[in-house]
Amino acid sequence: MQLTPRYLVDNKITIIANDAGFITEYRPVYQRHIKVYKGIDNVLQFKVLNHDQKPVDITAQTPKLVVFDANKLMVIEHDCTVTDDGSTTTRGNCKVTITENDLLNLNTQFLSYNVYLVDSNSDKTLTYTDTNFGADGIMHLEDTAFPGPAATHSLTTFTEDNSVWYSEALDAQPGINGNEGLHTASVYTSSYTGNVTVQATLENQITGSTKWSDISTLTFTGSETEPKPVNFNGVFSHLRVSASANPTDKVTKILVRN
Repeated sequence: MQLTPRYLVDNKITIIANDAGFITEYRPVYQRHIKVYKGIDNVLQFKVLNHDQKPVDITAQTPKLVVFDANKLMVIEHDCTVTDDGSTTTRGNCKVTITENDLLNLNTQFLSYNVYLVDSNSDKTLTYTDTNFGADGIMHLEDTAFPGPAATHSLTTFTEDNSVWYSEALDAQPGINGNEGLHTASVYTSSYTGNVTVQATLENQITGSTKWSDISTLTFTGSETEPKPVNFNGVFSHLRVSASANPTDKVTKILVRN
């Protein structure tokens, strides 16, 4: 039996405040990247030191965290909460939560971040992460802890053939779906009257002679105000949707998730 330890520790980063205008003595033991994860709130703790490696009293200041993507666009901005209670052990400490929603629309990537202090006069004090006056730290955004759901695909293009309209073919991703592979489709309509049928094939190449099988059929009367969903199981090579009536401007979108 293998015993694998897991550690419950604070994500704590040491930064240096430029309160003296220079840094000559400080040499950190190591300078690490921050890792944050999609799908969960990430609590970060910072400890602000001066050039003599002494904690700085920040109770009269507001630490602010700003995060930028690779294009230098700011994607996150939060005030940090000062956790300094006046004791020597907590002096210079603050924390901030990067929420699940903050990271929801960001892809996994290397982000840059900075922390600066704002006093009552709105004056800003820069902090540094290394010995060379490097103000920006590296934040690695990962999705390995909570990968999240599969992407949703949209079917929007239909082609008419003998008074039946067919959507483009969608890869059903058979390589990642087991025998109980679940697929979900949702059909959005506006005064559409007719049937919408989900079809599937096991053929790897889509041609004009590809054989398709009906999986599930939804019937619309034209009075629907909500989308109609359908769930089905199976391992298929490709999926498509057929419509018994012209879907132009009436089937507004069809979303599919494998």
